[in-house]
Amino acid sequence: QVQLVESGGGLVQAGGSLRLSCAASGRTFRRGTVAWFRQAPGKEREFVAAVTYSGGNTYYADPVKGRFTISRDNAENTVYLHMNSLDAKDTAVYYCAATAEEWINWIARRNYYAYWGQGTQVTVSS
Repeated sequence: QVQLVESGGGLVQAGGSLRLSCAASGRTFRRGTVAWFRQAPGKEREFVAAVTYSGGNTYYADPVKGRFTISRDNAENTVYLHMNSLDAKDTAVYYCAATAEEWINWIARRNYYAYWGQGTQVTVSS
């Protein structure tokens, strides 16, 4: 069983930055994908970014390209989401998700991920 714990959310002004962390325990990934999703009030949960463990390949949703960076620390079993130039549209609960697979065509699909964290709130004030 894998446990994912997110941290780093909070309140930030538009244009500011935050770094989210996703710490995994219960299993050490040597291969697999970790992603960030977000869900704004009244909206569906959407894909934000993903990183693969074996090659460190990264993938981003169009709204965050150039502003967000996903990275991993294999030694710490932690994945980070660095968020810059935040906008009110980025306000959401951010969730970390993980799977042992690396099927690139599936990385943006919620049902691809077997493990989910509890979420961390990010609020951007305009």
